Amino acid sequence: MPKKYPPEFKRDVARVARRGDLTYAEVAADFDVSVESVRRWVRQAEVDDGIRDGLTSAEQSELVQLRRDKRRLEMENEILRRAAAYFAKDALPK
Repeated sequence: MPKKYPPEFKRDVARVARRGDLTYAEVAADFDVSVESVRRWVRQAEVDDGIRDGLTSAEQSELVQLRRDKRRLEMENEILRRAAAYFAKDALPK
C-alpha cells in the first residue's frame, strides 16, 4: 500500500518542483519520494491554483465524502426494505 504523506509535505514538494530550479527527478531524490508522486502533486497543485482544469483537492474530498454517504444510505435503505418485507410477511392474514 502506498505511503501516506501529509498535505503540507505534498504542497512543499510541489512548490519546490514548480520553481523550476531542479528537475522532478532531483526533487524526488531530495525528498525521498518517487518521480511520479512529484508529477502528480505538481499537477494537483496546478489544479488547486486554477492553472489546470480538473477537480480541486477540496472538491475531490467532498466527492469522496458524498459517495461514502450515498453508499451508507443505500445500505440503510436496503436494511429497512428487508425489515419491512419480513414484518409484512408475518402480518398477512392466514
